[in-house]
Amino acid sequence: MIPSVGRAPNGLPPYPNGWYAVAWSSEVGQGDVVSRIVCGSEVVIFRTATSIGVMEAHCPHLGANLGMGGTIDGEAIRCPFHGFCFDTSGRCVATGYGGEIPAGLVARTWPVREVDGAIFIWHHNKGREPGWELPDFDPTGFGRLVHRSYRLRDHPQETTENSVDLGHFSVVHGYEDVALTKEVRTDGPYLNIGYRARRPLRPLGRWGPSLQTSFTYDINIHGLGYSQVDVAIPGQGLQARLLVLATPRDGEMIDLRLGLRLRDPSERKGALRLLPSVLVRAAATPFILNGFASDANQDFPIWENKAYVSPPRLARGDGPIGLYRKWADQFYA
Repeated sequence: MIPSVGRAPNGLPPYPNGWYAVAWSSEVGQGDVVSRIVCGSEVVIFRTATSIGVMEAHCPHLGANLGMGGTIDGEAIRCPFHGFCFDTSGRCVATGYGGEIPAGLVARTWPVREVDGAIFIWHHNKGREPGWELPDFDPTGFGRLVHRSYRLRDHPQETTENSVDLGHFSVVHGYEDVALTKEVRTDGPYLNIGYRARRPLRPLGRWGPSLQTSFTYDINIHGLGYSQVDVAIPGQGLQARLLVLATPRDGEMIDLRLGLRLRDPSERKGALRLLPSVLVRAAATPFILNGFASDANQDFPIWENKAYVSPPRLARGDGPIGLYRKWADQFYA
């Protein structure tokens, strides 16, 4: 286990309560054992024929690292040191010798959910059970998930705050005419906001023509580790669903996962209406993902070097940052 750091780089408590992604589903196939660090703990993610588990990395028998040679044995993970087996609930189901199982031999596990192509665990600083659920996802009408992952010095509250920081969209990302379409709304761990903006795009590269493109954004945030952004490009009738998944590692670094699915509505506009759906998705998906990732990369040096100012001295045009921060307080209870 990595020691817990008392304060994150920006001064916030490092591990807010909530759901955090530990892997993309495609990274953990049946029979796989994958190591991760999340909220100060080293864990292993493993998938059997029927379920998936997330467990402390070190075997509670004699401490071997299950991520270094652990294997799947039926519906359990098998320790590489003495062959002890643990199911996805953490219960020891067999020793390596076929004898009696020591009383109380249980590995620590985390509640797990698999949603929208990602694997999440529930973290609570006092060990409480999940206080809410992640939203279900219906993939009907969406293309395959494409994604990228990054590691940087930051905190989930800071990355999620970008969603309500309307002022930075023009300064950092070059958007114009940024305006709210939905006032911010909160309901327990859920926050929703909508806005529109436009900016010039160059679909043929930096030397191609610049096209003024309008976007609308509907942002749905569930805790500080799961943000879902529905983006529409009205001029072409295209819709994309973006995932922003920030996971604290060790009190200093986070893993930031960005995902994208393209939805092709039945009625496209412009030249795209002449193309089959599969060609539209093939052409548009990497272009939109590259733009999404490029925007995120513009934020990285700011996130990694900024201080957390509390209380902030807010100005007209900043967006509902004050309301967002009051909402975020609940995850440190």
